Formats: sequence, structure tokens, C-alpha cells
Amino acid sequence: MGQRGYRAHMASAHEVVAAYWAAAEARDWDGFGALLAGDVVYHGPQTREQVRGRDAYLRFNAEGFAYDWHIAVRRIVGEGRHAASWVEFTGPDGPQPGLCFFELGEDGRIARITDFWPEPYELPVSRAHLVERY
Repeated sequence: MGQRGYRAHMASAHEVVAAYWAAAEARDWDGFGALLAGDVVYHGPQTREQVRGRDAYLRFNAEGFAYDWHIAVRRIVGEGRHAASWVEFTGPDGPQPGLCFFELGEDGRIARITDFWPEPYELPVSRAHLVERY
């Protein structure tokens, strides 16, 4: 699904985000890029990273991770031009949950991405008796 093959009527934000993660996992950078607005903006609040523009964001993803990685989608929810996803990223340090928020532009392409990658931490002793560990 190259950029020319993108269908603007790929209506739901859920479908666009599912295609985004599928293309990323497949390393289908043409298909991935077809889902992005030309002026897409990526924000990573924890590392204060910002990437502007389709070409820069494609390079960020294709070249920015010099190791084998995989994405498994746990859940996507979407309404109108907004969607959120919960994914599990697996890299050299093992699995890590990721929460990603998307905003689609008028043409149905992804215009804005905000990505959160929370680090796991140990259960505080003060709540240990109140929860079930998994």
C-alpha cells in the first residue's frame, strides 16, 4: 500500500492505527509512510523528542532502532479522528508497554502522534496486601 495506494476513505481511526502498527511490525516503510500526513508531528514526552514531517518520521522509525524489535497490539480504541493504542514493544531489554495517542488530519492520514513508554517499577510495600500480582 504505497503512498499512491492509500485510500482516504479508510474511514475509521481504528483501522488507520491498526494499519500503522501492522506496517511498522512488517517494516513496510512505504505502507507506513502512506498512513502519515506530510506534516505529521511525533511527540515523545518522556524523552522530550519531537520529529516533524513524514520523511523525518520515517527515518526515525526505520533507522532509529539498531536492534531487532517487535510490536504486538493489545488494544486500539478510536472515535472520529482520534485513536489510542496499547502495544507491547519487545526489544533487547524484553517487553515494554507503550501507549500511543493519534490524531488524524482531514484527509484521514495520521497528523499527530504522542507516545508514552512507561517503565515498570516494583510494587510499593504499602499496597502489596491490596492487590493480586500477575
